[in-house]
Amino acid sequence: AGLTLTVLLVAAACEVALDLTAWQCAGTRACAERHTWLGFLSPALSHGGWWSLPGRRLALAALVPTALTVLLWYLSHRTWRAYESSEPLTRAPEAEHRPGPTAMSRPGFWYGRRLVARLRAAHTAAGLLTVAAAVGTAAAREDRRPGGPPLLDALGWCLVAALVGGATAVVWVVCRRGRSDHRLDRALDAHLVRRLPLATLVLLGLTTVYAGWSRPGWYAAGRLPGDTTFGALALGQGLTVLALALVAALLHRAATEGAAAPEAGSGCDDGDDGAAGAPGGAPEGGTAVPGAGAGASAALGERAATAPDGHPATHGRVALHGLGGPAVAMLACALGGVMSGGVAQRVADWLDGTQSSLDGPPALLTWQASVIPLVLLVLLALAALLGRATWRRARAERAEVRRDYGIADDGDPGRTGTIARVRAMAPLTDRAQLLVGVTAVSTLLLGAGAIAGALATGRTPSGATEGMYPFVHGAAQTAQALGSWLVGLGFLLFVTWGRRAYKDPSARRTIGILWDVGTFWPRAAHPFAPPCYAERAVPDLTWRMATWTRATGGRLVISGHSQGSVLAAAAAWQLEPRDRARVGLLTYGSPLERLYGRWFPAHFGPDALSALHRDVDCWRNLYRLTDPIGGPVRLPGDCGPAVDRAPLKDPLEYGRTARHPLPAPLLGHSDYQADPAFAEERALLLGRLLPLPEPRQPGAS
Repeated sequence: AGLTLTVLLVAAACEVALDLTAWQCAGTRACAERHTWLGFLSPALSHGGWWSLPGRRLALAALVPTALTVLLWYLSHRTWRAYESSEPLTRAPEAEHRPGPTAMSRPGFWYGRRLVARLRAAHTAAGLLTVAAAVGTAAAREDRRPGGPPLLDALGWCLVAALVGGATAVVWVVCRRGRSDHRLDRALDAHLVRRLPLATLVLLGLTTVYAGWSRPGWYAAGRLPGDTTFGALALGQGLTVLALALVAALLHRAATEGAAAPEAGSGCDDGDDGAAGAPGGAPEGGTAVPGAGAGASAALGERAATAPDGHPATHGRVALHGLGGPAVAMLACALGGVMSGGVAQRVADWLDGTQSSLDGPPALLTWQASVIPLVLLVLLALAALLGRATWRRARAERAEVRRDYGIADDGDPGRTGTIARVRAMAPLTDRAQLLVGVTAVSTLLLGAGAIAGALATGRTPSGATEGMYPFVHGAAQTAQALGSWLVGLGFLLFVTWGRRAYKDPSARRTIGILWDVGTFWPRAAHPFAPPCYAERAVPDLTWRMATWTRATGGRLVISGHSQGSVLAAAAAWQLEPRDRARVGLLTYGSPLERLYGRWFPAHFGPDALSALHRDVDCWRNLYRLTDPIGGPVRLPGDCGPAVDRAPLKDPLEYGRTARHPLPAPLLGHSDYQADPAFAEERALLLGRLLPLPEPRQPGAS
């Protein structure tokens, strides 16, 4: 799935640069006259200049998608050296008879140096092969016509064979396993990493020379052969998503059936044994390490996990019944498709205006751009339903607010309504799975309809509905026009939001939270994704924890807020058992169960979190009902109350008091340290880990 996204991105760049600009617009006199910067490529305006031959125009325009591919390679290589090349703490793997509760406890989980290097080479080669195919197939098709030059025809067939061989090598490299979770794999496929992109770059250079060869009588007409390419990509992505959904459903059913069986050793251990066996004492009473703030590419699937006793992991409240990975993959493919179609349609409208002198992009891209308004209508309907449910929940929360703060009468209606509204909006995070599921299903169905419409008619939605009812034809025209304009509007909103994030701390904080969650996982699916900050943060935190406890013989408390709590758990799993038993956890505003436990149950399910609670010395978790991100850990059995404290009040006081002369603000996800419960829990954890010396008796020497 990740490989198809790379090919789709480069193919969209080829469509804009090669087909719409160099082939259609430069080959049409009216379009070239409107855009004078294309004059040297136009056969009519340049009077048969050297660059006006179709193959040479394509070879020159190929610099744009080639530069895009090289830029992606450079960014991936630069971040790879800074993140994936940071080695984790060297330690012995878990004993064979006691597999870890999550793959995150394996030594090589946060060391994807070899895997990302292999994927980077393969995806770079795939991008360059896509450019070579776009340039070379047009020339090869011309050489296969009756009466074509035999030598060039033979070279064209050799080019096709080389492209097929290169594509086969790329798929083999992507599908081959390139990393070991059980050990630190320091080997690097140097020849593969260096030679595969270089070989495809040489092939691209030979292709441009082949395409630029003089062919008398060859002129640009119609579109480049792109309908088949984009249709095959869309169909392949749909089949891949369906295959992912089938595998995920089977994994989820197997995990659910395994969880129904009774499991031994699932009771709650408060860690007394670990605390008693660990040496105490640290300089000045101990050390508290603040949790790091956070952020790698989102994993698209879920792997089966094993509980300490060998039974499948209990998956608890799993998002979308285990179909979260396929749903996210569907959204990624759909976003790539509609963005490609929208950009191509927008560029075609800009080049051609209202002259209708160009054939425009492939019909499938126009169909894909036309489904954007329909998807937005579905999302607006869903937003209206969620808004209505939130409004009803806010009305019901008013009584809960009065009960929590001991208000006999209505109190301050405005204050009560504000607190109730914030409490009602916080659970919208739990509805994210509904939003993702509905969007994924609607885009899958609409995408299938777009493929069927493009293949059946070979025309754009507007052209395919000519002669039908005026309402149908008008709706098709409106959807087709809105699709391209909405993509442009999306780019403007993206730039505006980025500018706002630069100036507004609250907007920057919101974007930072989303970025941290999206870049937490290793780049195991796509090397051009943003870098996995956890591949640097987790080893750094693990090294600091392990070296400090071993050097001092003491114990420490890891304080983790929001994504920092996820980093704290990931770092604790990387420690050896004897070091893990010296660590106490204080988490607050934590998405461990609310987000990660539901979307990634194989790694953060109830079994994994319960095992973490047993392994560390002690763990306490704070949360608020007004927090849209953090929540309780919800460990099963007696472990739940041992970890989760009762919800903190937010605001601390309902009205004005001597301690709070001004109305206390609603803090939501921030400033947990402002609550007295934070200092209380931290003192209890430090007192448990580092007991104070007994007071000296009067008169004692």
